[in-house]
Amino acid sequence: MSEIVVDLVVLGGGSGGYSAALRATQLGMTVALIEKDKVGGTCLHVGCIPTKALLHSAEVADNTRDAAKFGVNAQFSGIDLAGVAAYREGIISSKFKGLQGLLKARGVQMVDGHGVLTSPTTVQVGDTVVRGKNVVLATGSYSRTLPGLEIGGRIITSEQALTLEYVPRKAIVLGGGVIGVEFSSVWRSWGSEVTIIEGLPHLVPNEDESVSKQFERAFRKRGIEFKLGVRFQSVTQSDVGVTVTLENGEVIEGDVLLVAVGRGPATANNGFENVGITMDRGFVLTNERLATNVPGVYAVGDIVPGLQLAHRGYQHGIFVAEEIAGLSPMVVSDMNIPKVTYSDPEVASVGLSEAKAKAVHGDANVETYDYNLAGNGKSHILETAGSIKVVRVTNGPVVGVHMIGARVGELIGEAQMIVNWEAHPEDIAPHLHAHPTQNEALGEAFLALAGKPLHAL
Repeated sequence: MSEIVVDLVVLGGGSGGYSAALRATQLGMTVALIEKDKVGGTCLHVGCIPTKALLHSAEVADNTRDAAKFGVNAQFSGIDLAGVAAYREGIISSKFKGLQGLLKARGVQMVDGHGVLTSPTTVQVGDTVVRGKNVVLATGSYSRTLPGLEIGGRIITSEQALTLEYVPRKAIVLGGGVIGVEFSSVWRSWGSEVTIIEGLPHLVPNEDESVSKQFERAFRKRGIEFKLGVRFQSVTQSDVGVTVTLENGEVIEGDVLLVAVGRGPATANNGFENVGITMDRGFVLTNERLATNVPGVYAVGDIVPGLQLAHRGYQHGIFVAEEIAGLSPMVVSDMNIPKVTYSDPEVASVGLSEAKAKAVHGDANVETYDYNLAGNGKSHILETAGSIKVVRVTNGPVVGVHMIGARVGELIGEAQMIVNWEAHPEDIAPHLHAHPTQNEALGEAFLALAGKPLHAL
């Protein structure tokens, strides 16, 4: 049996794990990073990166169909899934090789295999013991399903949807959150009929209600059907399709059923409970500084209750490395982490919704302004509809920004800086936004809240 001794042991090489490893080496620590599959985790291999590649393919398909509107002679003749796969895998391969090279250049010691926490300072990987002064748990997540709903055949998760070798004639999507609406958007652009089943009252239910309603109108206009406020009951499948029955007795037939009901923490069989780590339904519980109840052991990313986002994982990883190094980094709440849904239309938000702001500050102490993208020149050029809604405390800071429309995800950087720095609209109003950009729409909203609207009444 061999032993590796380092300052920091990181169990899991996804977004949270590898960012912790990289930052720790910058701070002078020796690091061992344990990964049973490929570094980069869900985000790089079966999540953020490949799904956005599909969404770009979908955008190109839509642009080709609509090319005549813009004076371009082009004809859409179908989707070459082998070509899409080559494009997708080329991006993944390039990013994977780059990440491997970066970890090697930073001196991170890679340990391949399934790691089991055996004490607060040791992880067992096969016949190797990896020992460190501190341990970071970063084992990531997996696609969940519902009790009694078995994945297989034509009942698939996002992982199988990525590599589907045909475009469904009719797709049924269980779940109207981020994963569900993104795949719905792709398949509709590729020519599929799509029906979404969502048990809550709205699609993208974690967004501000005004954004959810606009999103539903946009999907309805695209011909995407959805059933809201009704729950899934059962499904049967055959060689040629699936039949879904809802609790209200309605029956829906399709080629495939995509189960997009969220992701669960991948913590089973890693020894956490045996070392005394406090768990809740598979999640690792931490304090606000991401420390577990066991001294010296931290947890990051999707296994910590809250938003399951790659950039939250990055933030967690960097935070923990700096915390271990004694730098006392600033805590950023989940509420103030930016979120983007990359469908058509896109949705981007950070901070409190109007309803949550009123619950926190009181109805009389909250102001909002909703700027319609119809007034924005670049949005008109892109032929997109939507809005930018800003929520502020009366005579106080901006506490939320909520956006819907093509490419609004690219605007979230400024929005999250404003919310996290607790800027007032009056602070932002003097700073001009380049013309013509969609970024101007943010500026217009802040001008309006500052009492001096330019292109708005």
